Amino acid sequence: MQQLILSPLQVLSVYAVLTCEFRTEKDQNPRIEWKKKGKGVTFVYFDHKFTGSYAGRAKMEGATLTIHSVTQKDSGEYRCEVTAGEDHVNLGEATVTLNVLVPPHVPSCEVPSSVFVGSGLELYCKDKLSVPPATYRWYKDNKALTATADTPYSKFTSVSKTDSGMYRCESSNSVGAPKSCVAQKLKVIEYPLNMTILIAGAAGFLSLILFCCICVCVCQRRGCCKS
Repeated sequence: MQQLILSPLQVLSVYAVLTCEFRTEKDQNPRIEWKKKGKGVTFVYFDHKFTGSYAGRAKMEGATLTIHSVTQKDSGEYRCEVTAGEDHVNLGEATVTLNVLVPPHVPSCEVPSSVFVGSGLELYCKDKLSVPPATYRWYKDNKALTATADTPYSKFTSVSKTDSGMYRCESSNSVGAPKSCVAQKLKVIEYPLNMTILIAGAAGFLSLILFCCICVCVCQRRGCCKS
């Protein structure tokens, strides 16, 4: 009875073991090949040696492949092929998908140092390395500010003085412990008096111009402006 068994695998550690087991009838030295499928098919193990980036960081025990120093680039579908020339029936091939999982990293956080009262505010948080992709939660003064969300943004339509505080973002996924960026201080400030006067003056001036335009239009329609 001939067998070829290949087990599916997910990897979090620094090495991956892709198990491929077989049993032959007579052949004591079957040909073993490992291939990786991507845009094309590349050899991992061929003619009793490893190829490409696998040389020096992989080993073979029987037909079981162990890859050390695993990176995200190693994710993909692998195929084990065993051929026993002296046997009556070919052993065939089997495939396994290798998923390299990456725990959360410290996210990149963007918090402005200050904003004016009534302004809109957008906080940005992104962890580009975690696999599966991270979810995010913002904290203000170490109290949860938002529910866990997929989006890296947190938006305020209009801030008030009470929104001042220390903000940090936490990234998490199902693989490892959550990671947070260093808390950053946000200060919500009132518009300065001269700015307030300028804004009020500009608003009044625009209102006056609009009023004059309306008066001229009304006058023209009634014929008041004819000589």
